[in-house]
Amino acid sequence: MLRAARLRTIVSVASTPTQRVLVVDDDETVIDVVRRYLEREGYEVDTAADGPSGLAQALASPPDLMVLDLMLPGLDGVEVCRRLRQAHSLPVIMLTARGDIDDRIAGLEVGADDYVTKPFSPRELTARVGAVLRRAAAVATLEEQPAVLSAGAIRLDTASRRCWLAGEPVQLTSKELDLLAFLLRHPDRAWRREELLEQVWGWTYGDTSTVTVHVRRLREKVEQDPANPRHLQTVWGVGYRFEAAP
Repeated sequence: MLRAARLRTIVSVASTPTQRVLVVDDDETVIDVVRRYLEREGYEVDTAADGPSGLAQALASPPDLMVLDLMLPGLDGVEVCRRLRQAHSLPVIMLTARGDIDDRIAGLEVGADDYVTKPFSPRELTARVGAVLRRAAAVATLEEQPAVLSAGAIRLDTASRRCWLAGEPVQLTSKELDLLAFLLRHPDRAWRREELLEQVWGWTYGDTSTVTVHVRRLREKVEQDPANPRHLQTVWGVGYRFEAAP
């Protein structure tokens, strides 16, 4: 009986597909270290040393996640992420050489899911890769149950990952769509930024400016007057509230 149970476990593990990570960085030392740590955790790792080749690889054979350096020859990480988002919503972790808030916001505004500041701990990066992939898997599972969410002129189809405002299609990044879906499912409650960071990004810690940037971007896309939003309300001293019927 024990042997049969053990055999089932082995078969289950063996049948689990290996997740593939594309690391795009022009520093050979960074690529070597990140590759070793990720492969040690069971990931399959592809690499690219510049923006154009990294983008080409991601478009030709989309990985499960991309680790993308901000400063790259040919095309910088922000432009790579921007072009990638036009075709795919795969998770992206941005590597920034500086802790400058403008660098982080630039990456988040074009759809990066997370960022790590250089110099970084390879263990931390590996942990963040796992956390982002788990979050993406949870979102994919949720999407298996088709649901159309709406409020006012906003309509969101979580199955097809499409959004409309007053009948016109709206282009949302993967994380903007996740955030909007969460707020539509939980209207009329004030959420702290830390709570949204945990619920939508799966982070138990991190820079809450991530949430601020995404809310601002959502307002620009789904509010008819972003300067005077009807739905995405700021709750001063707390965070944000989505008003379903303003």
